[in-house]
Amino acid sequence: MSKLSKISGRTKVIAAIAIFSALYSVIRQIPMGPMIGLSGQFSVSDSLAPLYGIILGPYTGGISIIIGTFLAMAMGKAPVFMGLDFLPALVNAVAIGFLVRRKWEPVVLLNAVLLAVFILNPLTSFFINIPIGNTTVAFPFLWMHFIAYAVLLSPLGHKAGEWVTTLKPSKLTMGIAILAFVGTMMQHLMGNILSEVVRSQILGVTLPEAFPTVIWPSAFIVYPWERLTIIIITVAVGVPLVKALKKSLFPFEKQPPAKVT
Repeated sequence: MSKLSKISGRTKVIAAIAIFSALYSVIRQIPMGPMIGLSGQFSVSDSLAPLYGIILGPYTGGISIIIGTFLAMAMGKAPVFMGLDFLPALVNAVAIGFLVRRKWEPVVLLNAVLLAVFILNPLTSFFINIPIGNTTVAFPFLWMHFIAYAVLLSPLGHKAGEWVTTLKPSKLTMGIAILAFVGTMMQHLMGNILSEVVRSQILGVTLPEAFPTVIWPSAFIVYPWERLTIIIITVAVGVPLVKALKKSLFPFEKQPPAKVT
């Protein structure tokens, strides 16, 4: 009986990967807006990444995103980062999958590494000059990322995953919003790193001088609104979706021991 149970569980995972990979590949074809300084476009699928982590977990969700990304390429979605286009969404899904499963430390470490790698890259502009009246003020480009990391380090970072699994309407909404905020900012960091390393330092497609003069000043204005839009879509889709899947959701939760008769 235990062998049958294991086979059944394995079959469910394979089926979930097949279904959610196909879904991701289709939704990845739907554009949401242009990538600043790049030829590609953001996709509506960016809003699905945290939900894949919540629903499928870090491993099944991550694999589904990888396969779905390559399926989208096979369907005509042009790669932007030499085939590494799955990495930003993968980081998002894996991080949120761990948070929902109460594994907080790996996410804190991963976020710190991404921040360090981005800050230390010579193409990164740490400050952006903002004109205010007759003067200019140097403002940190990563201001929203620092807020997201502070949220992750705070009690909210511990509680968000728990709130999602309670399925109580108010807590579910708040939990998904917090997880989506943390996840999408990590996704943004990974995308920025790929832009610098792949598009400029490896391929030479983007000129290095374009980052401090055009790309980062423009992104500074746009990215908070872009990330907010992704969070809103994630919450709007995620709350009813998680409720609908509540019977089969959260298989990682410990079950009470069976009674011996």
